[in-house]
Amino acid sequence: QVQLVESGGGLVQAGGSLRLSCAASGRTLSSYVLHWFRQAPGKEREFVAAITWSGGNTYYADSVKGRFTISRDNAKNTVYLQMSSLKPEDTAVYYCAANFVVLTTIPKCNYWGQGTQVTVSS
Repeated sequence: QVQLVESGGGLVQAGGSLRLSCAASGRTLSSYVLHWFRQAPGKEREFVAAITWSGGNTYYADSVKGRFTISRDNAKNTVYLQMSSLKPEDTAVYYCAANFVVLTTIPKCNYWGQGTQVTVSS
């Protein structure tokens, strides 16, 4: 089992920044890919970014490329999502997810956190 706990969400004005954290515990993460997904009201959950725990390779959705940065701290077992130049359309609940070996852009990962709300005001 892998437990994931997100934090760092909140209310920010358009153009601002936020950093989300996802603290992981349980199994060793060396074979996992850590993801961020988001879900806006009335919309499907969508892929945001992912990072391989072992190699640190990253992948982004086109909608956030150049504005968001995913990173991990192996010592703290934590994944981060640094969000900059935020837009009202970034408003959503952001979820951290871990998937064994495979990077996926569809929301069918092995483990999920409870989510953290991000609201961007115009």
